[in-house]
Amino acid sequence: MVSTRSASAAARFTSESPPPYETPTPATTAAGKLRSRKTAAGAKTGRSSAAAGGSWSHTPSPLTLLWLTVSLPLVAWDTGYILLRPHSMPGGSLHWPVWHLYELYGRVDGMYGFKQWNLNNGFTAAQGTMNLIESLLYIAYLGLWYRNAQPTGQKLAERVVSGRLGALAALIGFSAAVMTVSKTVLYWLNEGFSGFDNIGHNTLSNLIFLWIIPNGLWLVFPSYMIYEFGADIVRGLDQASGSSVSIKSE
Repeated sequence: MVSTRSASAAARFTSESPPPYETPTPATTAAGKLRSRKTAAGAKTGRSSAAAGGSWSHTPSPLTLLWLTVSLPLVAWDTGYILLRPHSMPGGSLHWPVWHLYELYGRVDGMYGFKQWNLNNGFTAAQGTMNLIESLLYIAYLGLWYRNAQPTGQKLAERVVSGRLGALAALIGFSAAVMTVSKTVLYWLNEGFSGFDNIGHNTLSNLIFLWIIPNGLWLVFPSYMIYEFGADIVRGLDQASGSSVSIKSE
């Protein structure tokens, strides 16, 4: 009876005891290090991808928002005058009071006055149509940014939009700014290659204050926007290419 209990206890002790310690061989040690490195590399890659995916964002500068707030109503006013001619011109049913100031500007710039209208010059109307498309792009940009941005502070300009919608907003804003600058440069070049036929009659002061400065604003601020949006787009592409290179190298 005693021997039977001893045998049972010995068997139980043997089955519950941990396996004897095995001395690691060089092969098992190398395999373990390889697995550890792969695990660490995978974790590192995951953190890099997450950081790269969440680090890019777009925020319009206060200057950009201010310019769009001022310029969009002015462009709408200008486009309305252009596309509603001759009713918006002096003597037309829509001239007073909305477009009353264009009586003066039509004398400064013949493209806006009766001179080119009577010649059936369609350049100004084509420009007005491009104004309409350009303004719709700016409105789409503002809508994408405002509706999808996350506030990071109390100020309006501190709203940040990221991800695909942020990239789309930056691309639309960049494209609209390029359109603005290109259209304005084309308008200036057209005047230059025409021998200043429409503005050459002005005095120097009228030319500076009533044509160069007002039109020059649509070169300065949109050029700044091109730089701002372009820098954001390049930064996003740079981060995307850097993360892909990092993943491949791992």
